[in-house]
Amino acid sequence: MPADDLILANARMLDGNGFAGASESWLRIADGVIAEISGKPISSKAARTIDLKGRTLMPGLIDCHVHVTAITVDPGRTAMLPDVTVAFGAARIMKQMLMRGFTTVRDVGGATRPLAQAEEAGHIEGPRLVFCGKALSQTGGHSDYRGFVDNRSAESQTYRLGAMGRVCDGVDAVRHAARDEIRQGAQFIKAMANGGVSSPTDPINFQQFSIPELEAIVEEAANAQTYVSAHLYTDEAISRAVRCGVRSVEHANFIEPATARLMKVRGAIACPTLVAYEALHKDAKALGLPDVSLSKNDDVRLRSRGSLEILQRAGVTMAFGTDLLGELHKYQSDEFTIRAEVLPPIEVIRSTTCYAAELLRMTGKVGSLQVGVFADLIAVDGDPLENMSLLGGQGDHLSLIVRAGRVVKNTIDDNGCPE
Repeated sequence: MPADDLILANARMLDGNGFAGASESWLRIADGVIAEISGKPISSKAARTIDLKGRTLMPGLIDCHVHVTAITVDPGRTAMLPDVTVAFGAARIMKQMLMRGFTTVRDVGGATRPLAQAEEAGHIEGPRLVFCGKALSQTGGHSDYRGFVDNRSAESQTYRLGAMGRVCDGVDAVRHAARDEIRQGAQFIKAMANGGVSSPTDPINFQQFSIPELEAIVEEAANAQTYVSAHLYTDEAISRAVRCGVRSVEHANFIEPATARLMKVRGAIACPTLVAYEALHKDAKALGLPDVSLSKNDDVRLRSRGSLEILQRAGVTMAFGTDLLGELHKYQSDEFTIRAEVLPPIEVIRSTTCYAAELLRMTGKVGSLQVGVFADLIAVDGDPLENMSLLGGQGDHLSLIVRAGRVVKNTIDDNGCPE
């Protein structure tokens, strides 16, 4: 869709890469990218000016752990829904994410290339979608939702849009699955390497995939010039996955200091997802989540804040993630205030801007206020460094949202938001 030529005037810039607090800056957008930044007024006959005085201008937010096709809180149920139902539900979820200020998201199990292409072509409105296709799971692993008495073939969900993952066992099978996801356009590979909260037959402390299987998945990703993200909770599972070459450690609730230091040495990046456990604790029983999942959720929830402290002390880079399902997506922005209970506000901002861009391997394209970067921008009514809740809710305190140079929300003037 066509981008707007804009000048954003009198902005207070907030950028984890360096900009912080300048109260009068000007930024010009052209052809979907940031074309000019100046401490003096910018003029252009082709551009419309929006005055941001009193507001904070930030890069568009990045969520590195979402499931946009998770249209219900029950992944097993979602996997059996018709593809068209899931597609329409995903479009609604993506639009809501965009209106919370998230202009790029990384889907770590479920989304497919056609869904990303639909957003890119403007058929649906949402964030830029980085995706892994289907997560890889062993039989009985965290993406095998068949339960104890469901003996359907594992293949019954492999190519359904609502399925979060696909089942594969053995070195040859995981190689095939990784190659097949890459064939279908996957931009990285996701492996379920630990037990999970929502899956029915695997306790949290179950280690999943053998070391040779994990090494094969990592090798196939490396051969395709990409990386492996892994679902991991326990310290032992994190340590062996990082030693196998996993780059993106999702969750990491039970990590210990020695393993955090190993992550730092190996250059692995953590993507904690604290709001997922708080949201499940708050709402999931009413939504019908089984008692076994509620119990597992409490186990990981109680360790989540401590894991942030351990990772921070070790100097591990932490990206922003949420991991919400179905009706719980509405809590996405609560991750900001939860992290701010433990981390300095600027670190929380960096997790959703420059650190997130590093994890996505999109530094210089998203997550910063620099010339040449995609014009993904939000204007906040106030200073998030002083009040992190300004990034919370449903975008209530975001007066301007720009995605790739196109204004998608503008409450500042009467001419800013297209029909």
